[in-house]
Amino acid sequence: MSLYDRAKKVIPGGVNSPVRAFGSVHMEPPFFQEAKGIVLKDTTGKEYIDFITSWGPMILGHGQEDLMEKAKRYLEEGITFGLPTEIEVEMAELFTRTTHTDMVRMVNSGTEATMSAIRLARGYTGRNKIIKFEGCYHGHSDSLLVKSGSGTLTYNAPTSLGVPEDTIRHTIVCEYNNIEDVKAQIEKYGSDIACVILEPIAGNMGVVVPTDKFMKELRKVTEEHGILLIFDEVITGFRTTFGSVSKDFGITPDLFCFGKIIGGGLPVGAFAGKREIMEYLSPLGGVYQAGTLSGNPLAMKMGRDVLLTLEKHQEIYTHLEEMAMTLEKGFIENLKLTGIPGKVNRYKSMLSLFFGEFEEIKSYEDVKAADTEMYAKYFKGMLEEGFLFAPAQFEAIFLSNAHTNEVIEKVLDSNLKVLRKL
Repeated sequence: MSLYDRAKKVIPGGVNSPVRAFGSVHMEPPFFQEAKGIVLKDTTGKEYIDFITSWGPMILGHGQEDLMEKAKRYLEEGITFGLPTEIEVEMAELFTRTTHTDMVRMVNSGTEATMSAIRLARGYTGRNKIIKFEGCYHGHSDSLLVKSGSGTLTYNAPTSLGVPEDTIRHTIVCEYNNIEDVKAQIEKYGSDIACVILEPIAGNMGVVVPTDKFMKELRKVTEEHGILLIFDEVITGFRTTFGSVSKDFGITPDLFCFGKIIGGGLPVGAFAGKREIMEYLSPLGGVYQAGTLSGNPLAMKMGRDVLLTLEKHQEIYTHLEEMAMTLEKGFIENLKLTGIPGKVNRYKSMLSLFFGEFEEIKSYEDVKAADTEMYAKYFKGMLEEGFLFAPAQFEAIFLSNAHTNEVIEKVLDSNLKVLRKL
């Protein structure tokens, strides 16, 4: 019996997160047991060059030696106490300083961060409704599983069974990059809209970049109507730049949600913002939120070490973006050479290769035109070449500092070879 067959007997679908099932690329998933640098090894001993990097967190590469030596010591010092620790304070000081926020609450996942931030926004404003955008995925809490991205888009489930109508009736869905849509909904429901939440750079319907006008108008209209603006930066935080991408747009949201990189590869999440809002949280205020493992010392120490490394070596971001630009240029050239229709969307070091006929990709509707069957064939071809990309069209390519220019050139050679076979 295969490991996947064993898994399916005891885990729904054989996986603990749907995209890992490799269903949209029509194959059984490999099971992995070891990682070093950019190399993943599966249980059969086969090695792959990793372009998933655990969906973003491993920005420095897997198993960086100095960080692993520290982690061994941290394990000996204690994993979790369920009590206050000095490292929580140190991490919060580092975090607020580098994200230009006043206060932060640590949690254990991105879903927890977005769910808690929305509860806080409702508690602070005394309003009920929220606005989200088609194709933006903010975790699997009930009110946010409406026309979301990531695995729900991959498996054609933009909503979910088990989500009551009463829960989602307060969720308003707008088109990403369409400010007039937002204004129309605010005109209709503005006095009862607590917040607008979005991925400032969409990463869960593939990489989709907002226009500068959309972002600035969104900040303006939310401020005018007393609506909190929440940036979900679980993916983008510390990924494309050190800190938040908000500075790229010259605007400041009221609340931020972070995750992934800030835990150094361990389960983590955080939401942060202005003091006057954050002080509505219990035990100071009436908005309740709690977690036994929140701010556990192991995750905080690992996250601190990664953030301090990134702060000291911000040339890493230049290296990542240069490699992403090379990939973008190479993918586009190879598509032209082979005559295969497709488009590359990139924001700094995050990029996606879409197959299909597109004029532009700026919304969920555009993304849905992607040729997922072509992507499945492409994915299998690249896997045979030894390169592991996301097993779904609607995800991003994530680079790490362990990738090299030589590896990028090899990827482009294999990309051309696979495209020619298609």
